[in-house]
Amino acid sequence: MTTHLRFASLGSGSEGNALVVQAGNTVVMMDCGFNLSDTVGRLSRLGLQPESLDGIVVTHEHGDHVSGVARLARKYDIPVWLTHGTYRAQFKTLGDLPRVTEINPHISFSIGDVQVRPYLVPHDAAEPVQYVFGEGVKRLGVLTDAGCSTLHIEQMLSGCAALVLECNHDEGLLSRCDYPFSVKQRVGGRLGHLNNSAAADLLARLDNSQLQHIVAAHLSRKNNTPELAVKALCGALNCAEEWIGVASQENGFTWREII
Repeated sequence: MTTHLRFASLGSGSEGNALVVQAGNTVVMMDCGFNLSDTVGRLSRLGLQPESLDGIVVTHEHGDHVSGVARLARKYDIPVWLTHGTYRAQFKTLGDLPRVTEINPHISFSIGDVQVRPYLVPHDAAEPVQYVFGEGVKRLGVLTDAGCSTLHIEQMLSGCAALVLECNHDEGLLSRCDYPFSVKQRVGGRLGHLNNSAAADLLARLDNSQLQHIVAAHLSRKNNTPELAVKALCGALNCAEEWIGVASQENGFTWREII
């Protein structure tokens, strides 16, 4: 019998990211881009203590995803899983942690009751991955920090019961903002971040027959709005706007359960 799975976000955006997944008695954190005291406070809002974490899985080495991992893991003796490329890119910070496991991005693994399946994504990092959690039809697919979709991404996310999907920016807002041209090119490029339209196009290509939850994530404060992200995803699913969740930088989102 498949264990029920629930998930929540501590915060999502360029100032810090962390997501927690629980199945049975196992709690796994994906990324940690917050300082130690902030992380502890955000966990407390979800009814969690750092001592309850059974592991941290890391997507890539950018600071908004990894800056808090080392201190949290060291203080509470939490094991960490990440790709070889990410480990090498963050070796100065993570190299002395006592419990680090390098993962093969093509091979699933388990942390207690949580099944974890990594998958490679196009992003400007050393060996970036995202993750699908759970098994069978009760799966949570997470995709942020990808500049474009791929067939592999769509195969990984099809049939999931829940999706946390990047809607980083609106193309029009990004083009008109005061970022240097090089930054606009990076953010909007194939190794940058998914815009609302690209996220909606990806979503429309998935098998969404099992979908119970959809949350827009990693929204840019400057170049997007929750309303624009929700409208784009609604168009892909032909659903009511109230059905689309949005992860905020300040509060993430509270527990959602896959039933």
